[in-house]
Amino acid sequence: MVHWFSMQRALVATIAASLLSAPVLLWAGEAAMHHAIGTFEVSLKPVGEVGGAAEDGNALGRMSLEKTFSGALQGKGSGEMLAARSAVPTSASYVAIERVTGTLDGRQGSFVLVHRGVMQGGEQQLEIHISPDSGSGALKGIAGSLSLRIEQGVHHYDLAYTLPEAGSGH
Repeated sequence: MVHWFSMQRALVATIAASLLSAPVLLWAGEAAMHHAIGTFEVSLKPVGEVGGAAEDGNALGRMSLEKTFSGALQGKGSGEMLAARSAVPTSASYVAIERVTGTLDGRQGSFVLVHRGVMQGGEQQLEIHISPDSGSGALKGIAGSLSLRIEQGVHHYDLAYTLPEAGSGH
């Protein structure tokens, strides 16, 4: 399991390093796009293999994740990741759900991030979006996406988000 965990960490780092963030479309009358920029520390812990050993060469596993955000977003993230590694070293995938709780540009609350990462033959795609209607507290109505990059071992984030104007009924 240690080898599998090392491969999954490498997958996450590789996908994250070449992140292509999906654009967030704004409809007329919606709030302006904001960017919260900072860094985070992450801890991944293997929870176990999913479905046991398989003869097809595919390894499935589950990990818990814990994050500490600094910068425009001050807070904690916690969640679960499911990952798959094929027999081909350059092919793997993961999905994750993460609850983020803290203060974003002075507004306190929480929201949920949904992750999807795929790596095939040196090509990587990573999408991290705010789950619709998951915002609470002063972050109710938040929408957007998160991009990240890893430079010299430091994880950097850029959270592109919108929030409804105060009193808009959201």
